Amino acid sequence: MERYLTLIFLITVIIVTPIFAGGGQDNTANEPVELRWAHLGVEGEILTIFADEFAKRVEEQTNGRVKIEVYGNAALGNIEETINSVKNGTIDMAMHDFASLAGFVENLAVFNAPFIYKDAAHSMRVTDPYTSPVMRELNQELIDTAGIRIFANCYRGARQLTANFPVYSPADLSGKKIRGVPLPIWMTMIKGMGAVPTPVQWAELATALATGVVEGQENPLNNIYSGKLYEVQDYIMMTNHMQAIQTCFVNEKSWMKIPQEDREIIEKIAVNLGEESVKWTLDSDDEYKELLEAEGVTFITSENGLQIDKFVTDVLKQVNADYPQWAGLIKEIQAIP
Repeated sequence: MERYLTLIFLITVIIVTPIFAGGGQDNTANEPVELRWAHLGVEGEILTIFADEFAKRVEEQTNGRVKIEVYGNAALGNIEETINSVKNGTIDMAMHDFASLAGFVENLAVFNAPFIYKDAAHSMRVTDPYTSPVMRELNQELIDTAGIRIFANCYRGARQLTANFPVYSPADLSGKKIRGVPLPIWMTMIKGMGAVPTPVQWAELATALATGVVEGQENPLNNIYSGKLYEVQDYIMMTNHMQAIQTCFVNEKSWMKIPQEDREIIEKIAVNLGEESVKWTLDSDDEYKELLEAEGVTFITSENGLQIDKFVTDVLKQVNADYPQWAGLIKEIQAIP
């Protein structure tokens, strides 16, 4: 009997000890949260710099509790594939234009509407997920609808029109195939510019321009230079038609895996780095202009004949025709100081 009682005691100790030693919690709770971030940017682009710097700061400021591995240059797929992967959680985080999320919340595309912002700083205030009332409402709808959260924004610069022929007004684009990001708001914008909107993925753009599939495109100066589009485009029209913001979004379940204190750290990094991205871009625009001119590109501005007012009128007319439901939202956006 004594042996039997001793055996029972030992078995009980073996079973109970791990429970008390571990507090009843999974040991994996002490392991770092590891996330994958995908984007389409090439080396040297602002968004590539932004994503890499974000990952670096998050690991440093959380003391390694959160680690982000960044995959650029469409390494994990094109934007449609990436967004679907973020929704189902096989990729945790990504960055692209707001309009790429419009399949879940249609009105998010309004943040890509042309000629609606006062300047770069205004565009970032309007799209701040923590302070902008318009953005917060749509972000909550995105969380509820798709399980995706916008947590940061990166400013890439004002988008400019390029072509292999000079353009001074929308009339010069009549019948010309101009590449647009494969999203409806881009098709509306380019149609408003007077051209034939032609969707082409970023990875295929240089080839499409070289082979004549399209005759022009539009992008910020840093993208035009980093993507070497000057090799197949002779003119840059400084239309400043869209404030280019790449929004950063995360699978909501992945976000909630991050401890609350670390989410707060990440939010502060997002705000600070977003402000820095505006400075990076604005400070570098003159440098990129000089580099592009050195490559033989000719700039056309309002000073040498570019009819900006005509572009504004025609493009906004098309936006109003295609998106009449945005009238109230655009007024709210423009009312934000």
